Amino acid sequence: MGILDGKRILVAGVTMDSSIGFAVAKVAQQEGATVVISNFGRALGITKRIAQRLPQPAPVIELDVTDDAHLERLPDVLGEHLDGLDGVVHSIAYGNPETLLGGKFLDGPWPDVAQALQVSAYSLKALAMAARPMMGEGGSVVGLTFDATVSWPAYDWMGVAKAGLESCSRYLARTLGPDGIRVNLVSAGPLRTLAAKAIPGFEDLESMWTTRAPLGWDNTDQVPTAKAVCALMSDYFPATTGEIVHVDGGFHSTGA
Repeated sequence: MGILDGKRILVAGVTMDSSIGFAVAKVAQQEGATVVISNFGRALGITKRIAQRLPQPAPVIELDVTDDAHLERLPDVLGEHLDGLDGVVHSIAYGNPETLLGGKFLDGPWPDVAQALQVSAYSLKALAMAARPMMGEGGSVVGLTFDATVSWPAYDWMGVAKAGLESCSRYLARTLGPDGIRVNLVSAGPLRTLAAKAIPGFEDLESMWTTRAPLGWDNTDQVPTAKAVCALMSDYFPATTGEIVHVDGGFHSTGA
């Protein structure tokens, strides 16, 4: 038996098998969960092929978290595969790298900033509300962040978006707690995902972990982060909500 035995989980935002979302789906299946994954648009075909690489091929649904129609029909679409939901993973973020990242903080245009905030922060609330009709007491929503308590080189407006995500998670925890639904985030160290490769100057950012992470840090290994997400979706954290769990080799705890 695994820690997610019998759990029904949606992992939203899976594109490549190098993504954190894919690693979460894989570990969740290994721990006994039934998993559905999502993507949308042109990337949907890629996700359907990637889904075949999981231990058990997972159903793939189309879900654009910025599209009200997609959100409204989510229970019906999920209902074709699951009779309820125990966990929702928010593995979604986007900021235009040409205008918002790599030292462009002062030049970021509002339309692009607004898109980044909607996709990367507001969508946590939107996804949780869309999934809420299928979730009961003991449900868990887990999102992914990159420590937004400080500023980072190159991260710019995505750092602001992550700060919004972290605040959003606390308010969701406050609001959904009476329904028995937990909301938490995992703050991962820098990982070589498709999204990270789009950040100009990412190499300078990740190089800091080499000397400052007490446990060391492997930027190609998504499994430690995935295990933390799965633990938060399990019954082993029944009284934990509004929390940010750091999975970064201890980097966040060290000074210069």
